[in-house]
Amino acid sequence: MSNVEWRFGTGGLSACVRQRGAELSSLRLEGTGELLWQAGPQWPRHAPNLFPIVGKLAGDRLHHDGRSYTLTQHGFARDLDFEWIERYPEACRLRLIADVHTRERYPFDFTLEIAYTITDGALTIDYLVANPSSRPLFASIGAHPAFNWPLSPGTPKTDHQILFDQPEPAPVRRLKAGLLSGEREPSPVEGRVLPLDENLFERDALIFDALASTSLSYGTADLALSVSWEGFEQLGLWMRPGADYLCIEPWHGMASPEGFDGPFTEKPGLFSLKPGEERSFRMKIGPMAQ
Repeated sequence: MSNVEWRFGTGGLSACVRQRGAELSSLRLEGTGELLWQAGPQWPRHAPNLFPIVGKLAGDRLHHDGRSYTLTQHGFARDLDFEWIERYPEACRLRLIADVHTRERYPFDFTLEIAYTITDGALTIDYLVANPSSRPLFASIGAHPAFNWPLSPGTPKTDHQILFDQPEPAPVRRLKAGLLSGEREPSPVEGRVLPLDENLFERDALIFDALASTSLSYGTADLALSVSWEGFEQLGLWMRPGADYLCIEPWHGMASPEGFDGPFTEKPGLFSLKPGEERSFRMKIGPMAQ
């Protein structure tokens, strides 16, 4: 595995990005320390990038044009080496292009670029998906950063909350055997506030598929992070009970619904790009002013 990485920062915020998966592996705030989960044994990742699917397909099989391909949960981008395009003291940009190996699992041509920039005390992550081929491209994309929970050592987990920028009264979704359950359950959000407790995640992720918000804050009265997104339509919140992280995951796309095993191009939640078309997504992370 490649250990190549790039460290950069400015204004009291610093980050590290790895070539493998273009994955953010560190986000440090001067005077506070590490904000990102450091890939412990309960979950050996930091902030994987999900592409060309989010979640699972039924039987891990993608059906297209009369053929079936094996494509496992969250796709392959998180496990491949990207190409470095730019590296600066405060930023970097990486690229992944379809090749003979990706086409064995996913029969579409694509270009995926991910850029990280620290400016004005925040980290901005820009995603660009482009279709360089002569036929339509169908895909999903998602971010999956895991933040330390608690954010400050010794702080009770139950002192933390999520504050959405809008009320979130819509029922939420769950996974069943890795697929999107057809059942819905009442939103655990109280107006705009989601009090955090590990019990929320005993049945896997909380999935907001009728999301009103485009930003939230996560943390305590003493230390909180602002997380915002553009272009993403759903949000997942997830942690493995007993572990000390919380994943805040903007997505465009979700796992296949229970009972769906049809053509990939008919899978709910995908976006499509015409030949020569491109689409951008953005996530921004920074400390809240106290």
